[in-house]
Amino acid sequence: MIEALRHGTKKAEIHWGDELGLRSDHQAGRSYGRRGQTLIPGTAQRFRGKLLSTITNRGDLSLMLFKERFNGPLFLRFLRRLLRQRQRKLFLIMDRHPLHRAAAVKRWLGRHADRLRLFFLPAYSPDLNPDEYLNQDVKSNALGRQRPPDQPTMMRNVRSYLWSTQPQPEIVQSYFHHQSVTYAAM
Repeated sequence: MIEALRHGTKKAEIHWGDELGLRSDHQAGRSYGRRGQTLIPGTAQRFRGKLLSTITNRGDLSLMLFKERFNGPLFLRFLRRLLRQRQRKLFLIMDRHPLHRAAAVKRWLGRHADRLRLFFLPAYSPDLNPDEYLNQDVKSNALGRQRPPDQPTMMRNVRSYLWSTQPQPEIVQSYFHHQSVTYAAM
């Protein structure tokens, strides 16, 4: 698939995309302490957020954080935003989430085939998507080390972490160094 994309057109950017559910109670790593003592201070409330992102092997990171339910119109909003940010044609490689294959999305992609083509990874193969390493980075470093008191703080922390990652292409490129995704680094 990658060779076909590379030889298909020399003017297109290849993006790898994924969505991530954010939870306030995500815990990264282990903790130790005495029985009955709370180690991670914070609220017992649980709240969620979501992230749509794409990365390239050149170190580009595009993202959209949101609180509402992931649905077709929201995915299309992300795609429109992605096209506004880029001048070149895009090849976007994602998993086979039902919304990525929805009829409204297919119609929209048909009208924008000159600017964007969507490709799908094989079923049940998250290990082939470099964007999964961004997801793990966010869970470990923006969520798991602290317990946010409320949803706006959680979203602000994640947004801040991602914004600090965007101008550092070497961090995004490092996601392509893992053994299962080195094929996508070239």
